[in-house]
Amino acid sequence: MCAAHAVRRPASAEPGPLPIEPSRVSTGWSVLPSRVAAMCAVELQKLRHDRTELYTRAIQPALWLLIFGETFTRIGAIPTGQVPYLDFLAPGIIAQSAMFIAIFYGIQIIWERDAGVLNKLLVTPTPRSALVTGKAFAAGVKALIQAVVVILIAAVLGVGLTWNPLRLAGVALVVVLGSAFFACLSMTIAGIVLTRDRLMGIGQAITMPLFFASNALYPVALMPSWLQVVSRANPLSYEVDALRGLLIGTPAHLPLDLGVLCFAALVGIVSASALMGRLAR
Repeated sequence: MCAAHAVRRPASAEPGPLPIEPSRVSTGWSVLPSRVAAMCAVELQKLRHDRTELYTRAIQPALWLLIFGETFTRIGAIPTGQVPYLDFLAPGIIAQSAMFIAIFYGIQIIWERDAGVLNKLLVTPTPRSALVTGKAFAAGVKALIQAVVVILIAAVLGVGLTWNPLRLAGVALVVVLGSAFFACLSMTIAGIVLTRDRLMGIGQAITMPLFFASNALYPVALMPSWLQVVSRANPLSYEVDALRGLLIGTPAHLPLDLGVLCFAALVGIVSASALMGRLAR
């Protein structure tokens, strides 16, 4: 047979490309570290572009230490044992300044709701609890920067602070945990009142009672019995107790303090997460 009349067999079809499996979207608690890191990075970017808030917020704790602390140290009106009153006061002012930053954090959530940012965040696969946790610890980053400023002011005034790296790391942990709780408390209130004006009013109404009903300004033993009960239920008291033990070496109950702060932060995350959907409606 001639080659021209040869029957050509069809070439075997080559196998097509293998189907590409769509990438799985990370959900659940696996995204928590990245969410926290992202929120913290956002806060650091804000501070890098506008340091005005950092400077203005340093004025109030500086006044507390310079005026209130120096005056009450001189007159000896508040007995604090062998510890100078200014040394006793400094950890309380660190906790106070961190609380004042975090307690109004819910205003930012309401602003994000009004700008449509919150709805976009909630439709992502990220669970609400991870979102709330990220924002809570982002507030802790801002409070930690504020705490560094207060520590430097206290050092200039002669407060006998420790510079042990392990103790300072413990101070950072305590400040972040305390700030996370108060930020979650603010976000919880935001989910209830839904407006910035109401949140601002409630925040201003509860900050000073929380401050004065703690051991930040005076020992618990000097309080009336009913106020001692309130102080023991106040997470700020445990934050101050831990900061005093770590910074100036006074007797403290660090395991109890850290346990209460961790539990309070966890409860705050759960309550704020439960109300996040209501805030976004």
